[in-house]
Amino acid sequence: MLNGKTVMITGGTGSFGKQCCRDILTRFDPQKVIVFSRDELKQSEMAADPVFSTEKIRFFLGDVRDEPQLKRAMVRVNYVIHRAALKQVPAAEYNPHEFINTNINGAMNVVDAADISS
Repeated sequence: MLNGKTVMITGGTGSFGKQCCRDILTRFDPQKVIVFSRDELKQSEMAADPVFSTEKIRFFLGDVRDEPQLKRAMVRVNYVIHRAALKQVPAAEYNPHEFINTNINGAMNVVDAADISS
């Protein structure tokens, strides 16, 4: 299913995103895997891992809250795996607007940028 396809993983440097990326690279032969995240340090650390040292990986710095950036990242993408989220409940209780902006509005931005109607 993913052979020869371009896959983008939002939250690609998180624990799920990294494992998902690893699985895609070992189980399929994708054309490209785009790791989309807002953490340049985690992207750098991931790029240093030999598992991810392949011409098939592209790191794209961005935030799901930024719909224009998502649209740029999704050019010619066949599949999107959306894993970007804020998940620490105590932080959510103290900063509810940040969680709404990321987990709800960000998810809607991903849907809109993916243009699933076409």
